Amino acid sequence: MKKSILSIAVLAGVMAFSSCASKKDLENCRLQNNELTTKFQDSKEQLAAANERINSLSDQLALSREQLAEAKENYASLQKSLDKSLSNTTDNNINISKLVDQINESNQYIRHLVEVKSKSDSLNMVLTNNLTRSLSREELKEVDVQVLKGVVYISLADNMLYKSGSYEINERAAETLSKIAKIIMDYKDYDVLIEGNTDNVPVNAAAASMKNIRNNWDLSCLRASSVVQELQNKYGVDPKRLTAGGRGEFNPLTDNDTELGKQRNRRTQIIITPKLDQFMDLIDKAPEE
Repeated sequence: MKKSILSIAVLAGVMAFSSCASKKDLENCRLQNNELTTKFQDSKEQLAAANERINSLSDQLALSREQLAEAKENYASLQKSLDKSLSNTTDNNINISKLVDQINESNQYIRHLVEVKSKSDSLNMVLTNNLTRSLSREELKEVDVQVLKGVVYISLADNMLYKSGSYEINERAAETLSKIAKIIMDYKDYDVLIEGNTDNVPVNAAAASMKNIRNNWDLSCLRASSVVQELQNKYGVDPKRLTAGGRGEFNPLTDNDTELGKQRNRRTQIIITPKLDQFMDLIDKAPEE
């Protein structure tokens, strides 16, 4: 009986101990489960955050790749522009060099023209001075010598050249024409234009000296022709250098309202110029470098 009671007691104690042990394990398991649940939840949140960061980094990587591709395109474009600029710079340098050469050539040609003009002006001045010195004081009253734009103008009054109311040369003109002829002969590289001018008074067609003269055109041309033939036949001037022309009443020096004005307009001009072809040759001649 005692053994039975003891056995029961021991069994009860074992069961009680076992019950206590199970409750403690259960509590531990519950605590571990809560801890694991918390850690799992934290891991999920960390994983979500990591995934979000990965997605953000992926977006940034894609954007960086786009920017890199755009940068490469810009670089290629800039390189192309640079190459073109360098090419243009080279071309521009060549063009500038050519332009400088052209400017230098132009300056050299301008200096050449200045020298030609200076030479022509000097010759004209010498010619004018020689003629002026050869004329007497009385002759200078009726002969006007000027240099205008590189051309020598010798203006002679009609009353010292022609017979009254005629185109024939008078005896008074001989001495003056001989001096002018000498100057013309001395300057063989010059051409000579003889130009007749009248006032606006109509010619007297009824006068014997005006036979077959219709108007002032005819009179001015005939007077110029008379001087040309005098220079050729009497003083030996080469006729190839001479030209006769008339301008009638249409090239006046002043108005014809007064007798003095008419007298000034009635004149014959001997115009001495460098031969045009030789002068153009001087201009066209390339200056020496």
